[in-house]
Amino acid sequence: MPANILILDDEKNYLLILESILEDEGYNVTTLSDPEMGLAYLEDSEVDIVLTDMKMPKLTGQDVLAHCKKNYPHIPVLIMTAFGSIEAAVEAMRIGAFDYITKPFANEELLLSISKAKQYAATQQENIRLKQEIRDRYSKGNIIARGKGMQQVMDMVDRAAPSKSTVLVLGESGTGKELIARAIHNASPRRDEPFVTVNCMALNPGVLESELFGHEKGSFTGATAMRKGRFEQANKGTLFLDEIGELTPELQVKLLRVLQEHQIERVGGAETFDVDIRIVAATNKNLQEAVSKGEFREDLFYRLNVVSIFMPPLRERREDIPLLAAHFLDKYSRENQVEISGFSSSAMDYLTAYEWPGNVRQLENVVERCTVLTRGDIIKADDLPPEIKDEEAQFKSAVDLLPSKLNLAETMDKIEGALVKRALVQSEFVQVKAAEMLGLSKSNLQYKLKKYELAGKAK
Repeated sequence: MPANILILDDEKNYLLILESILEDEGYNVTTLSDPEMGLAYLEDSEVDIVLTDMKMPKLTGQDVLAHCKKNYPHIPVLIMTAFGSIEAAVEAMRIGAFDYITKPFANEELLLSISKAKQYAATQQENIRLKQEIRDRYSKGNIIARGKGMQQVMDMVDRAAPSKSTVLVLGESGTGKELIARAIHNASPRRDEPFVTVNCMALNPGVLESELFGHEKGSFTGATAMRKGRFEQANKGTLFLDEIGELTPELQVKLLRVLQEHQIERVGGAETFDVDIRIVAATNKNLQEAVSKGEFREDLFYRLNVVSIFMPPLRERREDIPLLAAHFLDKYSRENQVEISGFSSSAMDYLTAYEWPGNVRQLENVVERCTVLTRGDIIKADDLPPEIKDEEAQFKSAVDLLPSKLNLAETMDKIEGALVKRALVQSEFVQVKAAEMLGLSKSNLQYKLKKYELAGKAK
């Protein structure tokens, strides 16, 4: 789709020249000699790029820029200025102009700036679309679920939530198991009752027993008062037991009794209390393997594993990465009071190709870091941590996306053809530049262009 360009200049000859040049390149062009009319036009029309002169009656180019930055921050603004006013143009760049062009200009210079602005505008529109998509369609609480894997997870959440059955959430660390537990609780009849969490790995066994079951006054040194445990705190609601695979054999027995009898005894007490709780447990361990090794009780495993939900790792749900990144960027931009509108296309390419061993938690940390450290209004590839741009990791990710069964020769041809085509596009179809990018001689590149039925300018 051609970009819509608004040009503001009080010199009508320049308007005619610019209109002719840009329309010949396929752009939709609107020209206005009155900048105040231009601001009114922006309110009612779809504009992708603004090209404005610096010195005009009524309003300056800086005034137009300030208006766009405040009201239409996604629209790149290019400033035109006479050679003697370059300092003003540089100042405009400092406050947010996308680029400046000196009059008289070379057509190639103008078209290159417009082309870059078009790419920037497309990236901004994609970022806006992603944010809107999050709000309108793919978010349940803080859960992003565009891909098939996560859609299946959310379907399981919807089906399991109304019941009283115990749920076991499986998956690697950082995949969002607690979010799923909260989603189950919030969609259940218990939604207005407590949701209580316990990390079974964070506490030593003695402290964890007291944390879960509570204790009576004087039951151990330091027990100066009676304390209700998490089971009692979660009564009528949901108790989320994270890292359930870390329970000691003794605590496994006690938990099994709670699941069977719905009763507890506080540490050091003799009185039995009824509890009505829904248990959601989570682990990154293979509990069936732990059962076979005698590390986890088989009867407890079957009590927990009534409904099991597997959280796919982030590397298996790459289609969710742009939405997740946009969600975290929006969150941390508001928290840190910064105006960062999105990611460049190259930065997003790196994010979607990375392996993410730390899963969603790692992605969130990376986006938060970039939000704090990025100087501009968009996160670029240079703003990403070095490990995200590691070439070996990127190559491994790309290979992992290929099917297991393939014809090696045909696949290599497809990859080579795609790389040659990409180099052509990035070099604006200039063969010499494309050959340099690929480390090929010009004659070798021309052979591959013919082989893959591609074309480029000879110069």
